[in-house]
Amino acid sequence: MEFVIELVISVLIVIGGLFTLIGSFGLVKLPNLLMRLHAPTKATTVGVGSILIASMLFFWMERGTFTIHELLITVFLFLTAPITANLIGKAYLLRHVDPHDDLPHTGEAEGWATFDSRDPEEQPKDPGKLPQDEKSNDLN
Repeated sequence: MEFVIELVISVLIVIGGLFTLIGSFGLVKLPNLLMRLHAPTKATTVGVGSILIASMLFFWMERGTFTIHELLITVFLFLTAPITANLIGKAYLLRHVDPHDDLPHTGEAEGWATFDSRDPEEQPKDPGKLPQDEKSNDLN
Protein backbone atom coordinates (compact mmCIF):
# COMPACT_ATOMS: atom_id res chain seq x y z
CA MET A 1 0.00 0.00 0.00
CA GLU A 2 1.23 3.49 -0.74
CA PHE A 3 2.43 5.71 2.04
CA VAL A 4 -0.12 8.43 1.28
CA ILE A 5 -3.06 6.01 1.55
CA GLU A 6 -1.67 4.61 4.80
CA LEU A 7 -1.29 8.15 6.13
CA VAL A 8 -4.88 9.06 5.20
CA ILE A 9 -6.21 5.88 6.84
CA SER A 10 -4.13 6.54 9.98
CA VAL A 11 -5.31 10.15 10.21
CA LEU A 12 -8.95 9.07 9.82
CA ILE A 13 -8.55 6.48 12.59
CA VAL A 14 -6.92 8.99 14.94
CA ILE A 15 -9.58 11.63 14.22
CA GLY A 16 -12.29 9.04 14.76
CA GLY A 17 -10.78 7.94 18.05
CA LEU A 18 -10.44 11.53 19.28
CA PHE A 19 -14.01 12.45 18.39
CA THR A 20 -15.34 9.28 20.01
CA LEU A 21 -13.31 9.97 23.16
CA ILE A 22 -14.52 13.57 23.33
CA GLY A 23 -18.14 12.45 22.85
CA SER A 24 -17.82 9.85 25.59
CA PHE A 25 -16.18 12.35 27.94
CA GLY A 26 -19.00 14.84 27.25
CA LEU A 27 -21.61 12.18 27.94
CA VAL A 28 -20.12 11.56 31.39
CA LYS A 29 -19.21 15.12 32.43
CA LEU A 30 -21.94 17.43 31.10
CA PRO A 31 -24.57 18.44 33.69
CA ASN A 32 -28.02 17.89 32.13
CA LEU A 33 -29.71 15.71 29.56
CA LEU A 34 -29.78 18.17 26.68
CA MET A 35 -26.05 18.91 26.97
CA ARG A 36 -25.25 15.21 27.45
CA LEU A 37 -27.33 14.40 24.39
CA HIS A 38 -25.43 16.86 22.21
CA ALA A 39 -21.96 15.47 22.89
CA PRO A 40 -22.36 11.87 21.75
CA THR A 41 -24.71 12.55 18.84
CA LYS A 42 -22.35 15.00 17.19
CA ALA A 43 -18.94 13.79 18.24
CA THR A 44 -19.40 10.07 17.97
CA THR A 45 -21.22 10.36 14.65
CA VAL A 46 -18.14 12.02 13.17
CA GLY A 47 -15.85 9.67 15.09
CA VAL A 48 -17.50 6.42 14.11
CA GLY A 49 -18.05 7.72 10.59
CA SER A 50 -14.37 8.47 10.07
CA ILE A 51 -13.33 5.08 11.49
CA LEU A 52 -15.74 3.34 9.12
CA ILE A 53 -14.45 5.35 6.16
CA ALA A 54 -10.88 4.42 7.15
CA SER A 55 -11.92 0.75 7.27
CA MET A 56 -13.56 1.05 3.86
CA LEU A 57 -10.40 2.61 2.38
CA PHE A 58 -8.15 0.00 3.98
CA PHE A 59 -10.05 -2.98 2.57
CA TRP A 60 -10.38 -1.31 -0.81
CA MET A 61 -6.63 -0.76 -1.04
CA GLU A 62 -5.62 -4.04 0.65
CA ARG A 63 -7.93 -6.49 -1.12
CA GLY A 64 -8.86 -4.48 -4.18
CA THR A 65 -12.59 -4.93 -3.59
CA PHE A 66 -15.00 -2.22 -2.61
CA THR A 67 -17.31 -3.20 0.25
CA ILE A 68 -20.43 -1.22 0.83
CA HIS A 69 -21.08 -2.43 4.40
CA GLU A 70 -19.13 0.38 6.07
CA LEU A 71 -20.71 2.98 3.81
CA LEU A 72 -24.21 1.74 4.69
CA ILE A 73 -23.41 1.86 8.42
CA THR A 74 -22.09 5.42 8.05
CA VAL A 75 -25.19 6.56 6.15
CA PHE A 76 -27.42 4.89 8.75
CA LEU A 77 -25.58 6.71 11.57
CA PHE A 78 -25.81 10.08 9.83
CA LEU A 79 -29.55 9.60 9.29
CA THR A 80 -30.58 8.20 12.66
CA ALA A 81 -28.45 10.11 15.19
CA PRO A 82 -30.00 13.58 14.56
CA ILE A 83 -33.54 12.18 14.45
CA THR A 84 -33.05 10.30 17.71
CA ALA A 85 -31.52 13.36 19.38
CA ASN A 86 -34.44 15.51 18.23
CA LEU A 87 -37.03 13.08 19.60
CA ILE A 88 -35.24 12.71 22.95
CA GLY A 89 -34.93 16.51 23.21
CA LYS A 90 -38.64 16.99 22.51
CA ALA A 91 -39.55 14.35 25.08
CA TYR A 92 -37.37 16.14 27.63
CA LEU A 93 -39.05 19.47 26.87
CA LEU A 94 -42.53 18.01 27.20
CA ARG A 95 -41.76 16.36 30.53
CA HIS A 96 -39.51 18.92 32.24
CA VAL A 97 -40.15 22.41 30.83
CA ASP A 98 -43.08 24.73 31.49
CA PRO A 99 -43.71 26.53 28.18
CA HIS A 100 -45.04 29.63 29.90
CA ASP A 101 -42.30 30.11 32.49
CA ASP A 102 -39.12 28.45 31.26
CA LEU A 103 -39.00 29.26 27.54
CA PRO A 104 -38.35 32.68 25.98
CA HIS A 105 -40.94 34.24 23.68
CA THR A 106 -40.36 33.33 20.03
CA GLY A 107 -41.06 36.85 18.74
CA GLU A 108 -43.68 35.51 16.33
CA ALA A 109 -47.41 34.84 16.50
CA GLU A 110 -46.62 31.13 16.78
CA GLY A 111 -45.12 29.64 19.90
CA TRP A 112 -42.77 26.71 20.32
CA ALA A 113 -43.80 23.98 17.86
CA THR A 114 -43.39 21.25 20.47
CA PHE A 115 -46.09 22.84 22.63
CA ASP A 116 -48.45 24.18 19.95
CA SER A 117 -50.37 20.93 19.61
CA ARG A 118 -51.34 20.91 23.28
CA ASP A 119 -53.96 23.22 24.73
CA PRO A 120 -52.64 24.78 28.00
CA GLU A 121 -55.92 23.92 29.76
CA GLU A 122 -55.55 20.25 28.79
CA GLN A 123 -52.00 19.93 30.12
CA PRO A 124 -51.70 17.37 32.91
CA LYS A 125 -51.04 18.54 36.43
CA ASP A 126 -48.34 15.90 36.87
CA PRO A 127 -45.74 16.08 34.03
CA GLY A 128 -45.41 12.28 34.10
CA LYS A 129 -49.13 11.75 33.47
CA LEU A 130 -50.95 12.27 30.21
CA PRO A 131 -54.55 13.56 30.08
CA GLN A 132 -55.88 10.14 29.05
CA ASP A 133 -54.22 8.65 32.18
CA GLU A 134 -56.24 11.03 34.37
CA LYS A 135 -59.50 10.01 32.63
CA SER A 136 -58.77 6.32 33.09
CA ASN A 137 -58.19 6.90 36.83
CA ASP A 138 -61.61 8.52 37.13
CA LEU A 139 -63.26 5.34 35.81
CA ASN A 140 -61.66 3.11 38.45
